[in-house]
Amino acid sequence: MFAFKEWTLICAALARGEQSIILRKGGIAEGRAGFRFQHADFLLFPTLFHEQVSKLRLPADTPLPAARADGQHEITLAAHVEWTADVTDWDKVCALEPHHPWTRAEIEKRFRQDDTPAVSLAFVRISALSTPLVFPDSPKYGGCRSWIEVPDLSGGTTLTPVLDDATHAAREAAIRALL
Repeated sequence: MFAFKEWTLICAALARGEQSIILRKGGIAEGRAGFRFQHADFLLFPTLFHEQVSKLRLPADTPLPAARADGQHEITLAAHVEWTADVTDWDKVCALEPHHPWTRAEIEKRFRQDDTPAVSLAFVRISALSTPLVFPDSPKYGGCRSWIEVPDLSGGTTLTPVLDDATHAAREAAIRALL
């Protein structure tokens, strides 16, 4: 099963229904083709990058969740990509600010990272797993890459959307209007 590596605090915002977009420029290991949302359905693999609090519009004393004491990974969310867009207009990127917690400086750094200013946006429907997927750490989960393969979900795992249909549709309309 494919998983998308995302900062823990972004995963938490997605889980709370505070955002419905994922913005990405790409990791070091994305290669010459750059980043693409390669999978319509995937799990969210939370990462514990320690500087993430200072790169998000959050109180400076926001605690970063700790890794599990047993050293295993725990995945609790799945995502379904409803549509994607490459946003190449800086003013439109700025207009998206109410829909994500990134600081403007961090988004601009990503936007201007290479010769083609842009960020990739995915409008996603986030669902909570009925049973968390827990599995041991391995070197194959490390590195600066966006996509990894993780164990399959156990049989009987169900998905429950974090937003109701009306809220999700209203958010989609608001984001489309900005683009």
